[in-house]
Amino acid sequence: MRPLSAPRRSGHEPMMRRDPAPSRWAYRMQRVMLTPYLRALLRVGLPTFVLVLATGIYLSDEQRLAGVTGVFTDIREKFESRPEFRVSLASVEGCSDDLAEAVRAKLNLNLPQSSFDLDLEAARARVESLDAVKSAELRVRSGGVLQVLVTERVPVAVWRTADGLTLIDDTGHRVAGLHARADRPDLPLLAGEGADKAAAEAIRLLQAADPLTPRIRGMIRVGERRWDIALDRDQRIMLPPDDPVRALERLLALDHAQDILARDLLAVDLRNDARPTLRLSPYAMNALRRSQGLDPMETEL
Repeated sequence: MRPLSAPRRSGHEPMMRRDPAPSRWAYRMQRVMLTPYLRALLRVGLPTFVLVLATGIYLSDEQRLAGVTGVFTDIREKFESRPEFRVSLASVEGCSDDLAEAVRAKLNLNLPQSSFDLDLEAARARVESLDAVKSAELRVRSGGVLQVLVTERVPVAVWRTADGLTLIDDTGHRVAGLHARADRPDLPLLAGEGADKAAAEAIRLLQAADPLTPRIRGMIRVGERRWDIALDRDQRIMLPPDDPVRALERLLALDHAQDILARDLLAVDLRNDARPTLRLSPYAMNALRRSQGLDPMETEL
């Protein structure tokens, strides 16, 4: 049996105490293990590396890779083919019935189909390629309905060219063709090269010339830089290229005071702001010559 009391040491035997402090290398290893980056590497990085390595080794076989891919593809197809994701109807809103039919034909969608298979951006581009469509917005609503919100271009004028008549909006963009002028008598008539690009200016001039609206037959773009207003009785108002609205307002004030446009005139030339010019008709010119005692057949004014 082991004695309860420790044996006494002889007086000649030295006492050996154990040093509790770690060695220098053990201390350095403990300090290294306490480094946050190393601890994160061992706790996260190493398991992740092992997992990625094992996955890579497993998927290195083509048959295994094809099997895994097939499983995920099958899951995806089953999810996308669920009834709640199926689009069965296209609803076109915000435009006339004729344009709605054209939009449906332009969508060119084989419904019903999954909403995941719809290329909404491509469909929107096809719809906006129609002349009468200013913008379009497509969204899939609940109940399997594809909603198409269309902003329709509003024609503001009829543009006459060598190719025929065209309806244009305030930006000059083509809206639709027109068979006869009588089909849209409510819209002003524009003519001349570049009249479509200056349609906004023409509308402002027509608004300024509101007192003359019953007499206006159309507006003619001259040299792609200025406008002429064609009135009934073969009269024409020749506007300057710069600030034509102001020149027209001055003419209207003068006409209100002296009834200039009610006289026997062919044209009122306002291109020179400092000196407006009146062009008389042949009959009025001859009457003026006779009033001055001149022979209208021999003398020219």
